[in-house]
Order: sequence, then structure tokens, then C-alpha cells
Amino acid sequence: MRSPPRFDPAPSTNGQIRVEIPACIDSQAATFIRSLRTSRLPKLVVWEDKREARRDVKLYRTAIGRFVEEDGHQYRIGALTWDALLAHEDLEACLESIVEGEAPTHEFQSAELLPPIDGQEVWAAGVTYYRSRGARMEESKDAGGGNFYDRVYSAERPELFFKSTASRTVGHSGQVRIRKDAQWSVPEPELTLVVSPRGKIIGYTIGNDMSSRDIEGENPLYLPQAKVYDGSCALGPGILVTSSPLPQSTEILLEILRKDRIEFAGSVALSELKRDPRTLVEYLFRDNSFPNGCFLMTGTGIVPPSSFTLASGDKVRITIEPIGTLENTVA
Repeated sequence: MRSPPRFDPAPSTNGQIRVEIPACIDSQAATFIRSLRTSRLPKLVVWEDKREARRDVKLYRTAIGRFVEEDGHQYRIGALTWDALLAHEDLEACLESIVEGEAPTHEFQSAELLPPIDGQEVWAAGVTYYRSRGARMEESKDAGGGNFYDRVYSAERPELFFKSTASRTVGHSGQVRIRKDAQWSVPEPELTLVVSPRGKIIGYTIGNDMSSRDIEGENPLYLPQAKVYDGSCALGPGILVTSSPLPQSTEILLEILRKDRIEFAGSVALSELKRDPRTLVEYLFRDNSFPNGCFLMTGTGIVPPSSFTLASGDKVRITIEPIGTLENTVA
């Protein structure tokens, strides 16, 4: 979305009025503002932001190779492996050089998307939203574990746990699974950090942390069984490559469709995330190394009601702009 010109609320002491033209405004609007200065408003002071407007750069892993996307055009990546890309010292500059040196290709349009993971591990943070705190306390109250979740929500040290490997992870359009011995299963839509081997956030993707709420609720020590199993993790559709934080107004949207009807929908803004993503990464990298980088799910603030459980055939659709949409079917 383009930013409008910004006017100072009052003229300066010499009668001048200042207007700022942001870098992302279109050229016709900028030309019109400049014309006001020379004709109708001679005391109008125009300041132009000469910085280049941010362009979304995305990285995709497909069945026919790796691609970078910029401004709606896709470019094939040649020799660099997926692990080499995520371990690159300056991934943004690397991808920019590929865009400048290669011609766009149409091969990407028909390619099957693969999960954006190879030699990385997937980790997750828990109880990072107030809504998640309440849900965890509710599901574990009969087991006497509710107090644990209340305490970790306000503690300095976050809850971090191992979530998945590449072999257990599915990508966009893949099938996620619910455990056969679970009675209460839900998706957990999460902003997922892409972290380099040096502990730097280099991008973002969308994650679905499939969870068996009844198993974790029975005893918090059962969390690995409730969270880690084949098809319990989905990532995709690709990676938004940027070292800049996403705006706090960024929304995570969840839709669950059953027989083409919306069975549940919810949303949450990143402003409700209690933990700073950089702090989560710092704790994860304490006495821990990730030679190929890693993914870190940041927790969920969207929790379906206790009367809801996933069923085979349900479609789980998670959208985070500007990353995209991750959609999966329950096996």
C-alpha cells in the first residue's frame, strides 16, 4: 500500500508549509505536489525521500529448483543449494545480484512448491500470546498444570521446544496430519522466523504448528507427543527475505474450511505478541548451534473453541501479508 504525502500540522514561523513525499508514492502524484510549490503555493517546502522503496523479495524451493521472486518476476537460482542460501552471509545482496544478472523465467508458474526447509530444524515458542496462555491453562487445569503456563507467560525465560525436521514437514498444498490417538486436534497459525547460522533473522515464513490439545492437556510432559509427529508441521509457501522487522499491525489470518464452508476463522495482530522475536532467537542460540540455520515459530494467538476439533478433509488456510498464504488439507 502506498504512503500518502505527509503535511506538517502547522506552518513554520516564516510562513512555510512542509510536505514530505515518501519514496513509494507514484510519479504522477509527486509531480503534482511539485507543481503546487511553483505555482499555487510558493511557500510550500517539499522534501523528497530519495531512498529506494522497499521491494518484497521472496525465496521459493520447488521440485525443479530454487527461485527468487521480485516485483512479480521469478528468477532461477543456479548453483547455490538451499542450505547454502540460508547460510549466506548476506542473503539479500546475494538474491539481488541474481535478479540483476538473470532473465525472468516462466518455469516457476507450473512448478510444485516444496516446503522451504532442507537441513534446518524447526523450533517453536509457546505461550507468547495472552490468548494462548488462557487456552493452555484451560486444557490442563484438571491435570494441575495450569499454573505452569501462567508462570511461563510472565517469566523472563520463554518456553522453547523442538518441533520438526524436514522429513516431518509439509509445504503449501501438502497434507498435515492429526494423531490417531488424539481426540482434540487444532492448527496453530504462527509467524515463523528464518534464522541464519549466526543467529540473525533473515526472513519470515508461515508456519502451522499442528497440536493435539487433549494429549498436552492431560500432562504438560506429554508436549513432545502432542507436537512432534509425521505431518505435524507445515511451512510455506516461501520465505520473505528481509532483515527488517514486520510492522506491528501485520495480521495473521486463519480459516478452516469443512466441505467448502468456513468452520472457523480468526485473526491476530503481531502487536499482541508478548515476546520480541530477537529475544526468542537469542535464547534459542544459547549453547546451541545451527550450522544450516533454523526456523523458529513464534507462537499462536488464534485458538478455536474447545468444541472444535479438526477432521480429515478439512482445509487449513493461513495468510500473513506480505508473505502469502499457506494452505493444507488434513489427511
